[in-house]
Amino acid sequence: MGILPRPAHPSAAPAATRRPRTTARTAALVVTALVLVLFGGASAASAVSSGESIRGTLANAGEPVEGATISAEQDGEEVASAETDESGRFELELPGPGDYTAVLDTATLPDDVDLRRKGGDRVEVTVRPGGSGAALFLLGENTRTAATRLDRAPQLLVGGLQFGLVLAMGSIGLSLIFGTTGLTNFAHGELITGGAILAYVFNVSLGLNLIPAAIIAVVVGGAAGAALDRGLWRPLRRRGTGLIAMLVVSIGLAFVLRYLYLIYFGGSARSYAQYATQRPIDVGPVGILPRDMVIMVISVLVLVLVGLGLQRTRFGKATRAVADNPSLAASSGIDVDRVVSIVWVFGAALATLGGVFLALSQQVGYQLGQNILLLLFAAVVLGGLGTAYGALVGALVIGLFTQLSTLFIAAELQVVGALIVLIVVLIVRPQGILGTQERVG
Repeated sequence: MGILPRPAHPSAAPAATRRPRTTARTAALVVTALVLVLFGGASAASAVSSGESIRGTLANAGEPVEGATISAEQDGEEVASAETDESGRFELELPGPGDYTAVLDTATLPDDVDLRRKGGDRVEVTVRPGGSGAALFLLGENTRTAATRLDRAPQLLVGGLQFGLVLAMGSIGLSLIFGTTGLTNFAHGELITGGAILAYVFNVSLGLNLIPAAIIAVVVGGAAGAALDRGLWRPLRRRGTGLIAMLVVSIGLAFVLRYLYLIYFGGSARSYAQYATQRPIDVGPVGILPRDMVIMVISVLVLVLVGLGLQRTRFGKATRAVADNPSLAASSGIDVDRVVSIVWVFGAALATLGGVFLALSQQVGYQLGQNILLLLFAAVVLGGLGTAYGALVGALVIGLFTQLSTLFIAAELQVVGALIVLIVVLIVRPQGILGTQERVG
């Protein structure tokens, strides 16, 4: 499927196809609901009781790490300490609820085990009254003592596939929005962050299990996407605002949302109440966490449904028509504004789901989406601008490369390596992997 954007705005639709303007009221209602959910959720914690703790499991490539020391600090003072058992599990009994820092003593790790990233030995954990917090330490092989690169390749291949599928959730929505409106949305990463934070509010603050919390977050995220289109982007399109000006607006929106997240959520990263710590399942030479298996299966199913919807349904055909020529689509009876609004709903919902999956693998933080924004754009451009299938292929290439490249380069350079691959591919094939050539001039 090759959906190519055109510089014309969907606002070129005849007046007869436009619906009465109710954007301000709709946007106000949805934004008010979001504010109530975000800023009211923190006050809905469960009743005070005893038994607060920090729990977790240390594992490396499917093998539990025994005898490692973890401590809990509050206001710079150690308040609890424990060692991992034969299953790699640990539990720190706390004096009460509050914000804590879980600290892993790296000197107690085995010689062939190390942290995946610098500074990963300290994890911020918020413990609610009567509850427990999860501390997730990302471990990997010590590259100075690892046997061979070939031993690490299968594990990195699975990790790259999972990361690529999660990237695809965000990049496909970004590509569809670009294809139908021409907007390069730099605030798309904040939609990913917002989805992760919404799920955290429903899961931790309101006490729901993560599965229904994620489903509700996806619904709210889709509604937020529709509100953004109706309240911001559609009025700009109708006024004939240029695409460069709208790009600048999206950058400003990204900053506003990012710092609103910082004000509400704080600067520390936190884990969900469920599925944060699990014991890997050995599948041949690879150790896979049960949650990672579920993430990959759900991602594949969602992406297949999106592909079938774009190819087989009337809405999918209308979306491709709007992307090819919005004026011609409007003259043939397609409600362009309605199509664009629905694209925003699905794009924001996919970004929300991708944010939940990414936060499960990492942690919830106010910069979660910003940290992968360049990779999202790289996936979209690499696969071909405006093509949903191209975004999927580009995301898988970027995901696999960022993980497998650590066999040869430092982990800190994996994103740089992915962007270099993007540059090389575009020099050879400027339209991207699945993009089509377009005559200019």
